[in-house]
Amino acid sequence: MDRSVALTLLFLLLTLVPPLAHSRPGRFATETETHVHFYFHDTVSGNNPSAVEIARADSTGQSPTSFGVLLMADDPLTEGPDAGSTEVGRAQGLYGSAGQKDFGLIMALNFRFTSGPYEGSALSVMSLNPAMQTVRELAVVGGTGAFRMARGFALAKTYFLDTKTGDAIVEYNVTVVPWPSLIYGNPANLIMI
Repeated sequence: MDRSVALTLLFLLLTLVPPLAHSRPGRFATETETHVHFYFHDTVSGNNPSAVEIARADSTGQSPTSFGVLLMADDPLTEGPDAGSTEVGRAQGLYGSAGQKDFGLIMALNFRFTSGPYEGSALSVMSLNPAMQTVRELAVVGGTGAFRMARGFALAKTYFLDTKTGDAIVEYNVTVVPWPSLIYGNPANLIMI
C-alpha cells in the first residue's frame, strides 16, 4: 500500500472513531484543604504495649539502627499530649526500621478516627519517617469516609521520647484534600471506558 494512502486511512480512522475514554461535562472545584491535629502515643514497653514486635532479622541486634525489626501498632490518638487526654482515634498498622545507616521507619498506618467530626473516617499513611529529624513529612496516600481518596501530607514532630524504653508521643499536623472537593456534582458524571 502506498505510504500516502496508509497515512490518509490512519488519519481518518483516528478522527472518525469516537475516543475510548470520555467524560460528561463537569468542572473542577476549588480544592479545599482539611487540617487535622492530634497526638500519637506509641508505647512499646510495659505490660500493656500499644505496639509489639512481630518480626526481627537475625542481624537486627548488631545494627545501630535496629534495621530489620517490624512492629504491629494499635496506638491511641489523642487531642492533647497527655495520656489522659480525650482519645480521638487509633493508629493501626505496621512500622519497621528501614535504614541501615540512618534511623528511619517505614510506616504503613491507618489513622482511624473514633470520635469528633471525622468519626468513622480514616487517613492512610505510607511513607518513610526519618524519626531523628525534628520535623518529618509523611505522605497521606488515601483514606475512607470523609477522607475517601484523600491526598496530602502529615508533619510529625516528636513531643516526648523515652530513650531507654522507646516509648514516644508524636504530634501530627495533617493537611489533606479529600475527594468530595475535587469535583463538582455527582461523581457518576465521570465515566472512563
